Amino acid sequence: MDASSPNPGPLAAVVLCAGKGTRMKSEKAKVLHSLLGRPLCFYPIWRAVELGAAPVVAVLGHQADEVQKVISEAFPDRLIRYAMQPEQRGTGHAVLCAREALRSFEGAVLVLYGDVPLLCRETLERLWEAFRARRPKLAMITSIADQPTGYGRVVTQARDNQPAKVLRVVEEKDASAEERCIDEVNAGIYLADSRFLFEALSQLGGENAQGEVYLTDVVERAAKEGEVVAVRADFEEIAGVNDRSELAARAAVLRMRINTEHMKRGVTIQHPETTFIDDGVEIGPNTVIGPMVSIHAGCEVGADVRIWQGCVLNQSTVGDGSELRPYSVLDETVVGPRCQVGPFARLRPGSVLEEGVHVGNFVETKKTRIRKGAKANHLTYLGDADIGSGVNVGAGTITCNYDGEAKHPTVISDGAFIGSDVTLVAPVTVGEGAYVGAGSTITEDVPPGSLALGRGRQVVKEGWAVKRRARRSRGS
Repeated sequence: MDASSPNPGPLAAVVLCAGKGTRMKSEKAKVLHSLLGRPLCFYPIWRAVELGAAPVVAVLGHQADEVQKVISEAFPDRLIRYAMQPEQRGTGHAVLCAREALRSFEGAVLVLYGDVPLLCRETLERLWEAFRARRPKLAMITSIADQPTGYGRVVTQARDNQPAKVLRVVEEKDASAEERCIDEVNAGIYLADSRFLFEALSQLGGENAQGEVYLTDVVERAAKEGEVVAVRADFEEIAGVNDRSELAARAAVLRMRINTEHMKRGVTIQHPETTFIDDGVEIGPNTVIGPMVSIHAGCEVGADVRIWQGCVLNQSTVGDGSELRPYSVLDETVVGPRCQVGPFARLRPGSVLEEGVHVGNFVETKKTRIRKGAKANHLTYLGDADIGSGVNVGAGTITCNYDGEAKHPTVISDGAFIGSDVTLVAPVTVGEGAYVGAGSTITEDVPPGSLALGRGRQVVKEGWAVKRRARRSRGS
C-alpha cells in the first residue's frame, strides 16, 4: 500500500481502541477480531497513516498489551503511540486520555474509531481539505441513514443559500421524539485543532443518560464559538462493528471492494461473490481466478496465473504463468513460474517448487524443494526431501521421513527416475540419473547411474487358481 499523503501539514490522529465489545460474545477484544486477514483496528489506523497523520495515537483499554502488540506488528515502521483509558467513561474521556501522548504536538487532530473499518481515503481527504480551507473550530463527517436508530442525530439550523448550520449532536438516549426523526446522523469522526479539542474535552461533564463524557458535546461548543463544517459520507462507510453479524456484513463490503480493485487492475475474477481475497494480497495482471477461491493474507500471485475453483492459498507465492488446478491447497509455499499444481494437491509449509515443476492430483509435499522440470503427478507424499531437476516420481511414491522420534531427509538427484509405489526410507540418497524399480522399498543409498530393486522375488504357481476353484466347488 502507498501511504504517501497529498496533504502536507501538522496532523495527528487518535484512534479509539479501548472497548471490550461485549456483544461480540468473545474473550478477545473487539478490535482484534479479524477482517479479511487484518485486525479490525488496522483499517482506521491505516487510513490515518495514508492521510499523513503523525503521530497516530491508539487509545487502549481492554486487553491493552495484546492490542498494542498486534498494532505494533501491523505497523512496524510507523509512528504509533499508545495511551491508556483505565476505565470506560465515554468517547470524550477516551480522546482526553490521548492528550499526554500529544503533549508536544500542535496542529489538527483527527479522531477515528477502531471498529469502523470501511472509511474511504477519499472521504478523509475531503474532510482534511475542508478543514484546511475554512479553518473551522471543528470539521465532522455525517451521513443520511434510512434507519438512524442507535446513532446520534445532527441538529442543524437552515440558512438561506448556504448549507445548514450545525448546532449540536444529540445521542439517541438523550434525544426528544422530534430529534429522533432526524435522518442526518453523526459518524463520530472529527477533525479539530488540538488546543481547542483538549480544552473543550477537559471542561465537559457527564450530565447525560449514560453518565459519560460524550465526545459529541464538543460539537455544540464548537458551534457556539465558531463554525462546524460537515462533510457527508455514504452510510456504508461509517457503519461500525458491534457484533459478529455486523463483522460479516462489513467483510462482505470490503471483500467486494478488494475484488473490484483487482479486476480494475487486470485480474479476471469469474465469480466475485464467492471469491475471498484478503487485504494486502498482490495479484499480477491477466491472472484468472475461478469461483470459491480463497487467497489469504501474505500471498503474492504473479501475472498470467490460472487459479481454478476451490483453491486455498495461505502465505504463499505463485510465479508467473503457473496453474493451480481445482481444490489445491497451498500453505507457506513458494511455487515458481510455469508450474502445474493439482487438482487436489496439498503443498504444506516449507514446500518450494522451482520453474516448470508438475505436482499432480493427490500429491502432498512438506518441507520439500522440487527443482526445475521435475514431476510428481499422482498419489505421492514427499516430506523433508530435495528432488532434483528433471526427476520423475512415479505414482504412489512415499518418502518415509519420520522414524517415530526424528525427521530425516531424502535426496533424489538430478535426472533420477522413481518408479511407481516406491518407499524411500530416510535418510537416503538416490544418485544422479539412477533408476528405482516400481514397488521397491529403498533403505540404502542408490549410486548414480544405477538401477535399484528392493522388492520380494515373484513366485508363480501354475494352476493354483484352477485347483482352488475346483476345491471350493466340491465343498459347496
